[in-house]
Amino acid sequence: MKFRASTERFHSQFDWLDSWHSFSFSHHYDPRWMGFGPLRVINDDTVAAGRGFGMHPHQDMEIVTVMVQGQLNHRDSMGHSEVLKAGEVQRMSAGTGVVHSEMNLGEEACRFLQIWIEPDQRDLKPDYEQKPFGIGRDWTALLDPSGRDAAMAISQTLFLWRAKPQPGDELSLPAEGGPMLWLQLIDGALSWTSEQGEPATLVKGDGVGLHRDDPRLHRLRGTDSGADVLLFAMNA
Repeated sequence: MKFRASTERFHSQFDWLDSWHSFSFSHHYDPRWMGFGPLRVINDDTVAAGRGFGMHPHQDMEIVTVMVQGQLNHRDSMGHSEVLKAGEVQRMSAGTGVVHSEMNLGEEACRFLQIWIEPDQRDLKPDYEQKPFGIGRDWTALLDPSGRDAAMAISQTLFLWRAKPQPGDELSLPAEGGPMLWLQLIDGALSWTSEQGEPATLVKGDGVGLHRDDPRLHRLRGTDSGADVLLFAMNA
């Protein structure tokens, strides 16, 4: 098990940006936290109104943005000019190269999780997709390699689900995906059974990587009305 407590994540803070990094990012470096399988970046970003990231390049990376609060204005060298709103997910395959900006042109701070996934092929044609997802108490598929059930497809054998369980709801593991699982708490709390058989709690910002066979993942339970969680499934 690899447990990443919310308070142990890397932290970048400026007058317009509050960013928590689950893995090594930018000048934050720790060889123990270089990602988890093909999952390379989980950044939990809060951006002040009227500010954001100007035009900057990416290459050979699958970039997924899960919008949590507010709005984010996207522009890129492929010709897209879109507004990403809470509840929507954006997928950008950087491929051979793309330049884009992410600005908060709304009237309040916005919050989103930006996720970078290493693709299984290089030098792909850049691509863009954006859509809303209704998130309920059980798992909703956001990413699926084959694009089933209205999920987005990326160039990697990686699945991503999101759920908002209510207190007492139990979350069963989806059958799809590889043996490596990463759980990331967006908000609220989940309980599970510790190795000693005692209830343990995961809270906002916590992340944990486990093998699919770990019995703790078969006893996930919502513990408050604000629980909001991502689940990744992938190969090594």
